[in-house]
Amino acid sequence: MAFAAIALIWGASFLFIKVAVQDMSPTVLVLIRSSTGLLALAAIMAATHRRLIPVDWKKRLLPFAIMAITGGVLPWVAIAWGEERISSGLASILNATTPLFAAILVFWVIPSERPSLLNYAGVLIGLAGVVILVLPDLTAGGLRGDVIGTLAVLLASASYAVAALYQRRRLRGMNVYEANIGQLAMTALLVLPLAAPTLPSVHLELKSIAAVLALGIAGSGVAGVLYYYVLNSLGPVRGSGVTLLIPLTAVFWGVTILHEAVTVPIVAGMVVILAGIVLTNVGRGVASRQRSEPEKAVA
Repeated sequence: MAFAAIALIWGASFLFIKVAVQDMSPTVLVLIRSSTGLLALAAIMAATHRRLIPVDWKKRLLPFAIMAITGGVLPWVAIAWGEERISSGLASILNATTPLFAAILVFWVIPSERPSLLNYAGVLIGLAGVVILVLPDLTAGGLRGDVIGTLAVLLASASYAVAALYQRRRLRGMNVYEANIGQLAMTALLVLPLAAPTLPSVHLELKSIAAVLALGIAGSGVAGVLYYYVLNSLGPVRGSGVTLLIPLTAVFWGVTILHEAVTVPIVAGMVVILAGIVLTNVGRGVASRQRSEPEKAVA
């Protein structure tokens, strides 16, 4: 249920980003997103009588900062910057490559959770889907805006994979509320000096404010807690596989509300990437559950 809820919330997030970034810079968007997410999560924790600040918070500053950079500042700014140049649907499809990057990196980072040869065949197929998406624009116009926007979202996906692996190694079993509120607080703090120069240029349009508030409260506050829970329960490769479902809802919202075009390369690339992600996760369910059984996630 947590897995499905994340997919529904984050599927709409790409639409919210596309709307909000029209009236504010990517860094300001991330500042508002992380701040509102922080406030929403703090309200939820206070209402449920949960501790807002961990007892050993000083020891967790570095892990929270690393998670804030790899799972917040870098990917959120990169996706928002990319969506200034590409459609929200395409951004969501490219974001679906996160488990592919996780499957590549897990070979060295967590040897006990290395994928099988079939899983790595899925990685190659998924990367072939990325080539299908990028190649037409690259051959037609070189490194123009839409290609660079595509590469920015791919960088965000790789950063998400690093964050998932780091969480599995260093924060596994940590209370999911404390982990998420720590990451959001550090994200807001780290992005503030980056956003400050562009704050005067923000346009307070109702639709963009509503979009970024929804992005922060639901996408960062609520879904962030659920994502930590899923990573604790399923592991970094299967947990990050939530991106498998996100493009379907994101493309739907992009087409119906923003009237974005869906081209043949986009459809072909999405199908190939999703097929690769399915193969990346084949046969990993039982092994991951057996490894995770002694270490239950803290809800």
